Amino acid sequence: MAQHEAGDADTPGAVQDGRKEFPEGMTESADERPPAPDIDISKPHVARMYDYFLGGRNNYAADRAAAERFLKVMPQVRAGARANRRFLVDSVRWLAREAGVRQFLDIGSGLPTQQNVHEVAHAIDGGTRIAYIDNDPLVRVHAEKLLATTPNTIMIEGDLRDPEALLERPELRDHLDFSQPIALLLVAVLHFIPETEQAYRITRTLYDALPSGSYVALSHATISANPGDKEKEAIAIYRRANSGVFPRTAEEVVRFFTGLTPVGSGLVHISEWRLPGDSGGGVAALGDRAVLEQLPGMCGVARIDR
Repeated sequence: MAQHEAGDADTPGAVQDGRKEFPEGMTESADERPPAPDIDISKPHVARMYDYFLGGRNNYAADRAAAERFLKVMPQVRAGARANRRFLVDSVRWLAREAGVRQFLDIGSGLPTQQNVHEVAHAIDGGTRIAYIDNDPLVRVHAEKLLATTPNTIMIEGDLRDPEALLERPELRDHLDFSQPIALLLVAVLHFIPETEQAYRITRTLYDALPSGSYVALSHATISANPGDKEKEAIAIYRRANSGVFPRTAEEVVRFFTGLTPVGSGLVHISEWRLPGDSGGGVAALGDRAVLEQLPGMCGVARIDR
């Protein structure tokens, strides 16, 4: 996940003045140490919380405590994390195998986990080039270790909120050929942009920089037009971490694909998502459809045609 400014720490129950809240029976381990001196593990971190939801090990006591509080409010979030990961993996596999894409730009890539973009794409063609972008020092530390011996794959510190500067980075231009199709991955990252019009401007800038025949894979958290107490509490928990989260209505999310050519089911609720020729049930094949239908999120793939 990309790192952005923290939310409101004055919300009741927030972590303040160095105090940390832990669910009953959960304490901070004295053995836990940050992976680098500039990494703060005393405050919940959205990327590490996501890692915890996925069952990963790149998380610390403060992250687990916040994640458990979130699970009490929205227990289906584990299914949501798995569904989002399934969307990413299936999209990359289809883009590489069926669409023939050999370049991927993953912005807000988050912490490395199993079946990363380069692993999925390289299983089809080892020559595929991948650029990971994230502005989080924690992601950089882990990614540098992971990618030290990985060919055709780079990690760049960059900020989605300044797409013009990101696109001008010489190492990105040296690595990817912007005259050939590129798959832009914006998976669970745009809901960390607070202003909706700013998010639209960012995506339009990125789309305009890509040649015809490129693709966009996007997922985004959603919220009802009149959010209830549980939705508000879930948002407050994230805003007490290192980054606020700003889910949008389905109507607002659909606008991210304005002017693009939908692929398969297009941008829909995650339980309804399908790629062309998908007979395996898409994300819905993960498990209980009733749980998936409760997930507050949408995803989709589209092509840039000019």
